[in-house]
Amino acid sequence: MGLVTTDNPLTELLHVMIEVFGNYINEFPENSEYLVVGFSPTSIPLKRRWRNNGLSADFIADYLQTFFVTEDQAISQKQIQVKKNAVKYIANELLENAMKFSDEAVHYSTRIAFHLHSDSLIFHVTNSINPENAKKLKAFIEKIEREDPHDLYFLQMEANANEGSQGHSGLGFLSMICDYEAKLGWRFEVLELHNQNMTTVTTMVYLSL
Repeated sequence: MGLVTTDNPLTELLHVMIEVFGNYINEFPENSEYLVVGFSPTSIPLKRRWRNNGLSADFIADYLQTFFVTEDQAISQKQIQVKKNAVKYIANELLENAMKFSDEAVHYSTRIAFHLHSDSLIFHVTNSINPENAKKLKAFIEKIEREDPHDLYFLQMEANANEGSQGHSGLGFLSMICDYEAKLGWRFEVLELHNQNMTTVTTMVYLSL
């Protein structure tokens, strides 16, 4: 596969196809607080950065903790810590998946964004993905849409314990649904640049606060 390169993908890429799955939200209120962090593959390949995901997740959780305190002065320190831990876990899982499954043949930055509302926090992570991994992820999404996520979560934990994690187990996504009552959605886009196609996936996680 040829290398697809762009320094400004939002303006140069053309949309060829869009598919949406799950509880995906396209538009957000303009007055929401938000934070966007980008990871460019220019200096270090994205897959070599996964060890730093914990540091990035810590930063994001610490940043958002400020808003948890100011949103409700009556909230207890224990509740703040629970929210902070949830943000850290979900951010870390999303970043690990994004770095792990980014398409190395495509020069495309990974971006993670957060939109904070009075009663919810919405995560957005966008990364490139090769067609084979996109196909596997779509099959997994369709599986959790037609089956009980709690049953799948239990079965996947058993499988991981017996065989170890192989490829895209989806355990992190199932944990977000079952342990944090999060709602998930995905948006796949096939984009064209200079007569070459590339695929991106945006994973959205809606977390009630």
